[in-house]
Amino acid sequence: MKIAILSRRHDLYSTRRLLESAKKKGHKADIIDTMRCYMNITSLRPTIHYKGAELCHYDAVIPRIGASVTFYGAAVVRQLETMNVFCVNDSVAITRARDKLRSLQLLSKKGIGLPITGFAHSLDEIQDLIKMVGGPPLIIKFLEGTQGIGVVLVETAKAARSVIEAFLGLKVNILVQEYIKEASGCDIRCFVVGGKVVAAMKRQALSPEEFRSNLHRGGLASEIEITEEERTMAIRAAHIIGLNVAGVDLIRSNRGPLIIEVNASPGIEGIEKATGKDVALSIIEFIEESTNFDKRTNL
Repeated sequence: MKIAILSRRHDLYSTRRLLESAKKKGHKADIIDTMRCYMNITSLRPTIHYKGAELCHYDAVIPRIGASVTFYGAAVVRQLETMNVFCVNDSVAITRARDKLRSLQLLSKKGIGLPITGFAHSLDEIQDLIKMVGGPPLIIKFLEGTQGIGVVLVETAKAARSVIEAFLGLKVNILVQEYIKEASGCDIRCFVVGGKVVAAMKRQALSPEEFRSNLHRGGLASEIEITEEERTMAIRAAHIIGLNVAGVDLIRSNRGPLIIEVNASPGIEGIEKATGKDVALSIIEFIEESTNFDKRTNL
């Protein structure tokens, strides 16, 4: 089987591990720079070209689309879909996951537990917005933020109003979210592949002053045993967003687990090192199952 890994960089851990795992299973795999792809959009024979030549046919593609290139990356995945290539995550699910507001609305509609979240455009509604999420302390998040960037904890109503006014004044889209104090700077990353949680890790903020547990912010990772409720919630969240491969982040609150984010291109390094699980291999095996590779090779 021929597998394409859409990634901007060959040296990223996740990209390298996917390449290694594909080859370990006897497949031919290539790393394709998403932004070097260009498309011939036609109803007769849609194609993708890369570095001056038409891309050869691939049986499957693993999109590793960074947040900064979501629009173009999703367009490349869409083109592959028109060419009947199996995409581990399709273009609709990728763009849906990247839109934090849309994701939360979809999860809310299906009854998934979430932190109370507010969204507004007018500066006139700030006071009621703060009240809506339970008052300070509260979290303010950029809609476009990743890896803990653009996430602010504010501890007083005055500070919250000032920060919200500043962001809205700069035309930055933000979410205002209740702060779950009992989580104590800890969250859980569930790695979902093909409707199963293949690994789970706890991420703990480095210090009491740092509420963000992201590994890119210095958070500490360790393996964790999740509850059946958490497992079910993570699988449902990935399904609702439409992702076959997802990093589902949740926190434990006094009212049960709450989903805080669903990621379309979750990093593999942290969770493999924390749990010792071969997550990359799970993704390759999912591709084999989804494309009936085993059946084809046994014919």
